[in-house]
Amino acid sequence: MTDTRKEILSYIDTISMLLLGVLFLVFPLVFTSQTTDPFGLPKQALLATVVLTSLILFGVRMVVASKVALRTTPFDFPVMLFMIVVFVSAMLSINRYDSLTNFVPLLYGALLFFVITNLIKKESSILFAVAALVIGGGLASILGILSYFKIYVLPYAYTQNPLFTPFGSLLDQAIYLALILPLAGYVAYPLVSPYISSGPAGFKWLPQGDKSAQTTRAVAFGTGFLLILAGLALTVYELFVVQKPIILPFETGFRTAFAQISQDTGRVMQSFFLGSGYGQYLTSFTRFKDATYNLNPQLWSFTFFRSSSFVLELLATTGVLGLASFVFILYRFVKEKHLFAPLVLAFIAAFLLPLSFTMQILFFILLGLFAAIRSLQNPKKYADLEYYFVALKKGLFVAAPEGETHHSTQTESRILPGIIFIVLMVIVGALGYMTGRYVVADVTFQRSLVAASQNNGLQTYNLQKAAIQMFPYRDTYYRIFSQTNLALANSLAIQESQNKTPNQQTQQNILTLIQQSINGGRSAVTLSPLTALNWNNLSAVYRALIGFGQNADQFAIATNDQARQLDPNNPQQYISLGGIYYQLRAWEDAQRQFQIAVSLKRDYANAYYNLGHALEEKSDLQNALISYETVKTLVVNDKESVKKITEEIDVLKKKIGEQQKTADQASGSGAAGQAENLPAGRQDQPPIGVDKPSAQLPERDPQEKIPGPPTTPPAGGPTPVKTSVTPSPKP
Repeated sequence: MTDTRKEILSYIDTISMLLLGVLFLVFPLVFTSQTTDPFGLPKQALLATVVLTSLILFGVRMVVASKVALRTTPFDFPVMLFMIVVFVSAMLSINRYDSLTNFVPLLYGALLFFVITNLIKKESSILFAVAALVIGGGLASILGILSYFKIYVLPYAYTQNPLFTPFGSLLDQAIYLALILPLAGYVAYPLVSPYISSGPAGFKWLPQGDKSAQTTRAVAFGTGFLLILAGLALTVYELFVVQKPIILPFETGFRTAFAQISQDTGRVMQSFFLGSGYGQYLTSFTRFKDATYNLNPQLWSFTFFRSSSFVLELLATTGVLGLASFVFILYRFVKEKHLFAPLVLAFIAAFLLPLSFTMQILFFILLGLFAAIRSLQNPKKYADLEYYFVALKKGLFVAAPEGETHHSTQTESRILPGIIFIVLMVIVGALGYMTGRYVVADVTFQRSLVAASQNNGLQTYNLQKAAIQMFPYRDTYYRIFSQTNLALANSLAIQESQNKTPNQQTQQNILTLIQQSINGGRSAVTLSPLTALNWNNLSAVYRALIGFGQNADQFAIATNDQARQLDPNNPQQYISLGGIYYQLRAWEDAQRQFQIAVSLKRDYANAYYNLGHALEEKSDLQNALISYETVKTLVVNDKESVKKITEEIDVLKKKIGEQQKTADQASGSGAAGQAENLPAGRQDQPPIGVDKPSAQLPERDPQEKIPGPPTTPPAGGPTPVKTSVTPSPKP
């Protein structure tokens, strides 16, 4: 190899290593309010940029060196198997687009593992990588400590909070610092023991150098160790004293996971082996949480996007195969018989705690560092193999230890690097293109939310439309866009109702906005048909059109019922469905839904309040009074609610007296028995009120023709939703 080639390869290696160092240092710190997810998406964008650039540099390096050389590790196959299972799970998910969107960042994490194992091959490179991680963790600790003492070094208003963390979660910060802390301890070890060579095997990757260099290095990392330790201690204190973490109870997570893989009617085998689809724990939680969850007074109204632990989330979303492939990685680690504390802690955290995207990427980083360290300790097991393109009669490829002679010609040696380079560029191009569109769309959508907060309806509409056209695969975009269109239509309709002479152009604009609102809601349920929130949104759109659009009442009931089937043990679903019947003056049907809500959560004041109003409307005043008095008992700690319900009770008692109702009028509703043995009132009761639509268009005669909801999957047997609406409606 010529000196020029060696120099080029050296430059490529240096640039790649610098990129990796920047990622390790900045990853825990990067955040921005310019995206809808200010903490997760910026980290994903940084990770994607570094990984894709590293792959390009790796491809260029192969072409320049005229060879394909890869390091093999015992973790290569388990990691690839894990990613294949997760990918298949995402592809077969009913909420496919959402699942694939969640899969891509995890794919970047796996690619980062291979970048690390093929780039870090020297003691100095390992030390550089560890230093970057420790510095990043140290800076995060300093930021947390300063914020706790109300010393705000960042100029943004939302960062000036004693509990602010660049991770977006104190739990994430605690886990991150706990996993980084041992790395600093490894390098600081000489401070407590002058015999580094006789220490545990984990320390032997450190460059030796002279004693002065070792001491300086140990002091620097010892300082980092103390900073991270202080930050970790403070974070743990804040978690358990100031802001207790909201984590799904382990029992609920366990039951939900096993229900997902055993009770998914119509696709039991697929769910057993591959779960609901990676990143789809929300759908598993809403569909399969049991009614006892409502007994938890603090958590019952929370919807969880993550399970109690990472392994339970894997079981629910990727099934038995996903969990088994992850355990396979653990098996290979245990088989190495070398204690690497950060990775040990990472596996323990995976079994006991939920892991966010940031923590999952840190897991791959630690796995890659461990493989790099072990390659120095056992170079035969972690060999660098060179791959050659040979005649088909001898096999398509052959691998040999790097540097050994081979029989391929110089032309043949250049073919394989060229082919691999082209394949890499196709992969990088596809991933980069979709990731870039996703990030740009998200930034655009966030700008629309800022415009909405400033009451700039036109800009909100235009920006959301642009975001959807840029990345038409997120149900959240469609869901919010449908509400934006509905709000604009409602605003125009109110203004138009005040005009004596109807404006034809305004009337047409109202119809166009309503059509776009329905299409947006339909597209959301088409993309993610198992997300109850999407069906609730579409139901809200139709409910706002009752009296305005033909069959809007039937469509509102049908879509709300679909949401109820996807979230069957949530009392709020029955209150919403009962609210539609109440709006339609179908008192019996409304009463039935409110009573189901009461049976699901017997201390839910708003369920009794709505039930009382339904009973009052059907002239069952005695039982209505019982429901109201139950409400008063439950909201005793809320002064506003007590005042409100007391006034209504007084009015109802007068009505009972005027109509001279007798005791026999109390029979038939079953509400009296429900008022017994109720717990005392609590502070966490939501405000009471009759369920009403968020918007309501003026009635029209004749009513406008509107499209109905997509064909829905049967309850309990989710299948792809059929619809004539494309995922990207053009307003």
